Amino acid sequence: MTRAMNLDLPEQAVIDGCRRKGITISALETLPAGGTHLVCVTIEGADLARDLFKQAIIAGRVRRSSFQRIDTTRLR
Repeated sequence: MTRAMNLDLPEQAVIDGCRRKGITISALETLPAGGTHLVCVTIEGADLARDLFKQAIIAGRVRRSSFQRIDTTRLR
């Protein structure tokens, strides 16, 4: 399995859900068509996130931005 997933949720909802479950975020990216690309620090965290966000997982490929700078201070 991978530590990354695409979710049909706004960034803040992903951050809040991960914070509640103690899932550490490695990277977060807003998708151009809407939704969020989430990368967890550990595969165990990703497994928890997939269970937590199972209704919001986007199946298949999505278009991503070529570059996006993320302010990681708000993820803590």
